[in-house]
Amino acid sequence: MNSTVSDVLIVYVDQWRWDALGCLGSAAQTPELDKLVANGVLFDHAFVQSPVCMPSRVSMLTGRYPSSLGITQMGVPVPESTETLATILSRRGWRTANLGKLHFLPHANRDHTRPHPHYGFDVLALSDEPGVYEDDYRAWVRSVCPDALSELSSGLPPAAAVWQDTMSITNDIRHMTAGARADYDRTREFDQSPDLTHSAWVGTRTIEHLRSLSDHERSFTIASFFSPHAPYHVPRKFLDLYERDELPLPKLTHAERARQDASGLGDDQLREIRHGYYAAISEVDFHVGRILSTLEELGRTDRTLVLFVSDHGEWLGDHLRLSKGYPADDAVSRVPLIAAFPGGAHGQRESRIVEALDVAPTVLDALGVPVPTDMQGTSLLPALRGNTIQGPEIAVTEHHGWRSVRTPHHRYVISSDGTEQLWDVSQDPSNEAEVAVDRDALLAARRKDLITRMLNAERTLPREWPY
Repeated sequence: MNSTVSDVLIVYVDQWRWDALGCLGSAAQTPELDKLVANGVLFDHAFVQSPVCMPSRVSMLTGRYPSSLGITQMGVPVPESTETLATILSRRGWRTANLGKLHFLPHANRDHTRPHPHYGFDVLALSDEPGVYEDDYRAWVRSVCPDALSELSSGLPPAAAVWQDTMSITNDIRHMTAGARADYDRTREFDQSPDLTHSAWVGTRTIEHLRSLSDHERSFTIASFFSPHAPYHVPRKFLDLYERDELPLPKLTHAERARQDASGLGDDQLREIRHGYYAAISEVDFHVGRILSTLEELGRTDRTLVLFVSDHGEWLGDHLRLSKGYPADDAVSRVPLIAAFPGGAHGQRESRIVEALDVAPTVLDALGVPVPTDMQGTSLLPALRGNTIQGPEIAVTEHHGWRSVRTPHHRYVISSDGTEQLWDVSQDPSNEAEVAVDRDALLAARRKDLITRMLNAERTLPREWPY
């Protein structure tokens, strides 16, 4: 099958659980993404390489494990010399753009009006959080509706509040909360025009960029949404898609139920959080539809590989937890990965385990660009063409001080102090109880999986001569 792909569009979202798609029977209403699944391939066992934003994002955009990049935790600035997909493609003549969140630099302690390293992107319109900093998003709102500026920010993140207080930084940005915000305290209605939200801005800027391309230009575009990351600040029309009191609750064990009230996550609070989360998802879905309709209008659909992926998931009340992190169980490390390849497979679900670092080599393979030997992922192009993908079914998720291995049947976690944990995810998907039967043999097998995977992923600097 000959591919005519010359363009790539990646829709990148933040904190989107793997199961939050309407086509999977979720409470989430995602008609546009469901159509994308019908027109492509859904990888329903895709895993990220870090349970937090910064390492996961640089891993996906370089095709390398966080440990090989030296970035296994938050707050590590990505070196300007790092070669990303954008670097590779820009050098070969593609017009590259990132519109929305990038998060290659810590965003709490920097001036967002200052020039940002380009990391290979020809066009950067950046805003890491909605309305919190003077950035491209606020500048855009100031240009189209300045009266709305005071309603954009739902509060400073704690680290930014500490930084601004320490450095005696003052500005005119109005925040809905005094001091550091609490991301999961409640869902707020965005009471300005729904065309002015951060998600709407990402959609609009992406559409403007696509319209600016000439017919002969090859493009690599990332539409990077902050949502459905908390805090939830969503227009009424998306909140009204859901009956709050009818939203399903997480399945808790008897022990978790016993401490639910003490945790502060009673059923009412969980439904409040889930209402905001699913409404934010539906808002992103709406703007994805706008972007895909624009591709169709411009006649670029048949030349564009479209990918949808998240940087990590969200507990959303599972095990009475919120947000993401250790031990990177499926709610956190497993994400939706959808790929629509022109002339390729339609309506296919691929359940083999794949990794987010497979995205970069897949993009290059689809465009006919050599995949650098230091990339550690594997191209998924065969699956996009309706064929079988090869290789071991194993995913590694990393963080400073621990590693996690996910196989079709188990999740294994080892920490730097030697502590090991093992769950049978085939029998116990929510990781309620660690494996007890045949534990020693299974631990040995999972250790071998991890060691073998990391040995095979090892990449050295190029040799110039044998000696």
